[in-house]
Amino acid sequence: MEKPLLGAHVSFGKQEQLLGATLEALSYGANTFMFYTGAPQNTKRSGIDLELTSLAHKLMEEQGIDQTKVVVHAPYIINLANNNEKYDFSIRFLKEEIERVERLGIQLLVLHPGSHVGLGSEVGIENIVRALNIVIDSKTNVKICLETMAGKGNECGRTFEEIALILKEMKYPEKVGVCLDTCHIHDAGYSLEDFESVLTEFDEIIGLSKLWVLHINDSKNSRGSHKDRHENVGYGKIGFEILMNVIYHPKLKEIPKILETPYVSIDDTSKIKSYPPYKFEIDMIKNKKMNHNLIEDICNYYKKD
Repeated sequence: MEKPLLGAHVSFGKQEQLLGATLEALSYGANTFMFYTGAPQNTKRSGIDLELTSLAHKLMEEQGIDQTKVVVHAPYIINLANNNEKYDFSIRFLKEEIERVERLGIQLLVLHPGSHVGLGSEVGIENIVRALNIVIDSKTNVKICLETMAGKGNECGRTFEEIALILKEMKYPEKVGVCLDTCHIHDAGYSLEDFESVLTEFDEIIGLSKLWVLHINDSKNSRGSHKDRHENVGYGKIGFEILMNVIYHPKLKEIPKILETPYVSIDDTSKIKSYPPYKFEIDMIKNKKMNHNLIEDICNYYKKD
């Protein structure tokens, strides 16, 4: 059976770092993965342990994980669209994050374009372009993947046209591409039921050669809601079969597909605990069959602990 290039959002802890992230991904049956190099809401970062990094690279090679398809997600606190007092901080912190990603030997860095915070999308896009052209130079080895957004609030990147406006102004266009998020484009108004047409539109406006990462998420919301609320695969408004069409689309075979679906909460002896669904979602996707007992199976599995 065909195996998609499929992974999940995993942890990058201070103690085990990239090695721990790789082990977690393997425990889910994944053949790629994505992680933050530190908490996405703050600037606290541990030094990169080169020995752990080397061990992780060796493990990836042994287990058939293509290092060039592993993804880092940039922290949320970076906002390149709003040229306020934190603009220089965002540029500086993104530069530092790129350096960390390079030390880890990872090539793909997903970045939210940012929020213009009332300045208007045109000004926001100009700010993003200016910032990226400061951050990226001829020596940058990391590829920035601008994420398609749901259009919540003042987000930039809610349409393919807005992403294209950024890409066409890059001094180093080969170093900036796109991460397409299924929940986000659904919530932005794109119809995944006709995914072939969506891909055609993407190709005409941006170019499929620029599509470097996919985030696979169902949505809690109706199409065009602009709310950005992820749901477990097959349990949302997009649906299992439509997401399977995306995951197994022949034109997307070589693109890493990352699950960012919600953890499942379990009431265990009057204490709520949350557990990752990825092992079960990956099994379901590989088997190409919807598991209507997914949540129950996850609860039963983790209750054993």
